[in-house]
Amino acid sequence: MKIAVSLAAAPLIDPASMLRALEEGGADMVHFDIEDGSFVPAMTLGSKLIQDLRPLTKLPFDVHLMMTNPEWIIPEIARYGADRVSVHMEACLYPRRVLGLITQYKMQAGLAFNPGTAIPSLQFCLPYLSFVLVLSTEPETTRGDFLPSVLSKVVEGKKQAGLAAVEWAVDGGIVADNVKQVVDAGADLVISGRGVFENGRIRENIRKMKDSQQPNT
Repeated sequence: MKIAVSLAAAPLIDPASMLRALEEGGADMVHFDIEDGSFVPAMTLGSKLIQDLRPLTKLPFDVHLMMTNPEWIIPEIARYGADRVSVHMEACLYPRRVLGLITQYKMQAGLAFNPGTAIPSLQFCLPYLSFVLVLSTEPETTRGDFLPSVLSKVVEGKKQAGLAAVEWAVDGGIVADNVKQVVDAGADLVISGRGVFENGRIRENIRKMKDSQQPNT
């Protein structure tokens, strides 16, 4: 079980210290939400932050593109140091082609789904698809409520032929109190911002979440 820490909730006054605390706490990745203000009504982080933070840590950079027509920015974020990129199924007319473009730049490619979007058959994407990202909050606010009903997408999605072999990630409203529920649904990766940065106790919060992730036996 892995944790990607979302910088959407991060205090960025001292990024070097923040990243060091993530490493020491046991974070597995750093997660960036890059928004265009159109696909979702927010613009939290810019792509330059990837470039600025890349020299400060060896943690993998996981970039979630919450934008329409994301193809144009893929070469840029690859150059800045991203390791993996997800694009929204709702924003791509030709998702297989976009996933292929991501892999051309030597990054892992993922498809993201808003809470209201069902998971379709994804076998046609398998040559390029490394992970599926299921949003568990509506992305219109920074403090959206966790929606446990979306976890059924993970359960059902992993039943598709070939889809159990890709990574399944869940993002939105995940804290220590509900992370086990996410793990038990089959998530391989949880993405958390508020749950990690709450009260400034980064190391303790990550460890608490990891201790809470043991699946039912």
